[in-house]
Amino acid sequence: MAEYEFLRVEQSGGVLTLTLDRPKANAFHTPMIDEFLEALKKAGAETSVRCLVLTGAGSVFSAGQDVGAFAEAAGRVSFREHLSRTYNRVIVRMRELEKPIVGAINGAAAGAGLGIALATDVRIAARRARFVFGFTGIGLTADSGTSLTLPLLVGLARASEIAFTNTPVSAEAALAYGLVNRVVEDGELAAAAADLAGEIARGPTRALGLTKRAFNRAHLAGLDTVLKYEGLLQEIAGGTEDHREGVAAFLEKRPPIYQGK
Repeated sequence: MAEYEFLRVEQSGGVLTLTLDRPKANAFHTPMIDEFLEALKKAGAETSVRCLVLTGAGSVFSAGQDVGAFAEAAGRVSFREHLSRTYNRVIVRMRELEKPIVGAINGAAAGAGLGIALATDVRIAARRARFVFGFTGIGLTADSGTSLTLPLLVGLARASEIAFTNTPVSAEAALAYGLVNRVVEDGELAAAAADLAGEIARGPTRALGLTKRAFNRAHLAGLDTVLKYEGLLQEIAGGTEDHREGVAAFLEKRPPIYQGK
């Protein structure tokens, strides 16, 4: 298996496990995204890989975009261009990979981390897992496909509440809402994900891939258009005073004071 700086890759039989590993919250920056894209591409081409498990190192699945890293590039990088270069490609590659992906959600999944979690095919959550919209917490709007996948899974009204209040959703609530397929004790997550992935990997790989393609066509046919539109709206939100205040408050570890402009 390839060696990466921010991603651990392990294969057991037909199951390839990808572990996001960038302390302390597995937040993404461009080099980590590039590694993830490369690993997904290689997994698609490797015939011995029949199912993937995606999880995070430590007690966090992923905090999403590294806000500090992006803040340093403020004014030099367009939100729209950034999404086109990074998370839009990640979400599309995950959905177009004709091999099932089991999300082993080991802890908090926020922002783009939530979008990546929801792009997996089946999700098992540790009891400590939390699902956080995140974007509105720093004066931004939906990206990473969440404007499509979140309402698709939980319904429009519930998705609106989750997004508008930015309240973390517990693992138990996520199970009740349909965000995850099952919840297990924290120490049982890796084994539960490996068991499920092993069962799937013993199945008819080609037929499962075609089934995923059919589900994409039936329920996610507009994904590419949605991702582009999210980028347009994020460009607008990223230029607001509220976003600047949200980032400043986040970095200064204080509550933001929004003015609605």
